[in-house]
Amino acid sequence: MHPLVGTLSDLSNEELHKKYNELTTKLNQAYRFGPTSVIPQMQMILENYRLEIDNRNQKLREEMDKKSDKYKGVIDIQ
Repeated sequence: MHPLVGTLSDLSNEELHKKYNELTTKLNQAYRFGPTSVIPQMQMILENYRLEIDNRNQKLREEMDKKSDKYKGVIDIQ
């Protein structure tokens, strides 16, 4: 966790994706124009946002699987 990133769980999905996209744009600008010293910090922040998005997507998938009858009776061999 990056120390300057607050709690991301308080953000809505729309706000989370909007900030992630803004940070991605700023990171791309830093790659093109500099300053290169901020790139590792921005990558760490983006990773925090990416992890939060992934966690939310995983929870959503699990909820959808519980509601769905599609996978009942299927054996998981992993």
